[in-house]
Amino acid sequence: MVGGAQLSVTELRRSARHPVSYRVIGEHRTLGDLPMHIVNISAHGFMAHGELPLSRGERVVIRLPRVGRIEAHLIWSTDDRAGFQFERIIRLDDFGAMIDAIQPPVRGRRANNEQL
Repeated sequence: MVGGAQLSVTELRRSARHPVSYRVIGEHRTLGDLPMHIVNISAHGFMAHGELPLSRGERVVIRLPRVGRIEAHLIWSTDDRAGFQFERIIRLDDFGAMIDAIQPPVRGRRANNEQL
């Protein structure tokens, strides 16, 4: 029996990524809570910066704005970076709302909740 995640889509690194700086707590089944710093994200997965005590194929659950709880599988890692693939693709409308929530407003642009 082969170990690790059995993912339906294995090569999505060419997906459009959005640079972010967003801190989350990853929930791991044996290690408990893992602080994570997401530095880019797409509808298919994300990259975290910082050392994580995980092996390829391991799973974490994170909570994202608009999306809620979503499971992700570790696809690759180096000393200080790790790439995760979501267990499902985030819908386009939810992804756009999530990006709006986690990216700070660009200087000179009003936030969605500001009145003119």
